[in-house]
Amino acid sequence: MVIPVPEVAGKSAGRTPSAGRDLPAAIGVGLTMLVVVLGGILIYPLAFVVIVTAFAGFGIWEFSRALLQRGIAVPMVPVLIGTAAMPASAYISGAEGLLFALVASTAAVLVWRCLDPAAGAVQSIFAGVFALMWIPFFISFVFLLLRGEGVATTGVTWDLLEPGRGAVQVALMLMLVVANDTFGYLVGVLFGKHPMAPKISPKKSWEGFAGSVAGAILIAVPATIFLLNGPWWVGLVLAVTMVAAATAGDLAESMVKRELGVKDMSSILPGHGGVMDRLDSILFGAPVAFIIFTVLGRFAA
Repeated sequence: MVIPVPEVAGKSAGRTPSAGRDLPAAIGVGLTMLVVVLGGILIYPLAFVVIVTAFAGFGIWEFSRALLQRGIAVPMVPVLIGTAAMPASAYISGAEGLLFALVASTAAVLVWRCLDPAAGAVQSIFAGVFALMWIPFFISFVFLLLRGEGVATTGVTWDLLEPGRGAVQVALMLMLVVANDTFGYLVGVLFGKHPMAPKISPKKSWEGFAGSVAGAILIAVPATIFLLNGPWWVGLVLAVTMVAAATAGDLAESMVKRELGVKDMSSILPGHGGVMDRLDSILFGAPVAFIIFTVLGRFAA
């Protein structure tokens, strides 16, 4: 969804074992995704909702496939229905619609497995509910931001010089996720010596984390001042919390992959691995951005 770069804080770049990615392919795919996503946000928000929902569906597929290696079967029918329902409900009906869709989807998972006599029902239920919470529920906060406090936009919007406040907030959130990856990677490659979580993600360093914070501040502070008409310190808070959330999301997915014994969730995106390897930071970043913009939004003019 955004311009992603390889894992933070390796010791070399390019096609080296440390970076572990095909950088030309990664950059090409990332730029394509960025154009599609920004085009959807600024021109046709409903298409953006559909695209991101499709990404969430691929994420569910990757996660369920990885769980099968441990003999855990996700009830795919109700989970995929919930994955489609939550983003749409969030964008059209707001927070109340999202909460209703989450409860209904969870109940559907329980009923579905109660009607299925196959073994491992408890594990399957927990896996299905976890998948719903982790992927479609968290990512639906993007659409709460995009929708804002007004009515959801379902048509084409051509006024690119004055985009809606929700569109600016979503674009800024994605830019900060990109900044977290990009600046963290560059600083980590050059100066990374102290791993953050060596047992979970040995390539991430505290030096890279500091680079992520600095890069995010360089983007968030002027964007908050000039695009959102807010005070500089709101941008500072946004930058620090977004980097912390994005890093936590990345580490959480790394922990899941390590537990399941997989390197990447899949290889569907050349140079990036799987869809979940690109969504991990956004999944944690979206709720945090929604909270920050909601709580501190009153300071904006």
